[in-house]
Amino acid sequence: MLKRFTISIEQELLADFDTYMQQHQYKNRSEAIRDLIRDRFVQNEWAADKEVMGVISLVYDHHKPQVQEKITDLQHEYHHQIVSTTHVHMDHDNCLEVIIIRGKAEKVQELADNLLALRGVRYGKLAMNSTGEHLH
Repeated sequence: MLKRFTISIEQELLADFDTYMQQHQYKNRSEAIRDLIRDRFVQNEWAADKEVMGVISLVYDHHKPQVQEKITDLQHEYHHQIVSTTHVHMDHDNCLEVIIIRGKAEKVQELADNLLALRGVRYGKLAMNSTGEHLH
């Protein structure tokens, strides 16, 4: 069931919000506000060390000594948190590893931090997600 409510907001902040809305191709303010609220709830789940999901993306130079082995070793250490892994050969030198993870936020963050800190990883990012249980 949808509920309507009214908010008061400064004109400049509303203008910035409308720009944000257009840049992200929202059709209306309600959709944009709902997504922002859900995003905050996901952040709260991570801060409270709840059961979460995430996606770790790694771009690395497979020519760097032992980088692939270290990535694999870490994945085995955290095998209870790993749901799925995909490996893509981007070009002659670079590989993309995408790892879907699930578990307590602290463990998931720990795995991401360890992977991102490996020598030979050129870029990495953790996209934090919710299990969806608390999102409506």
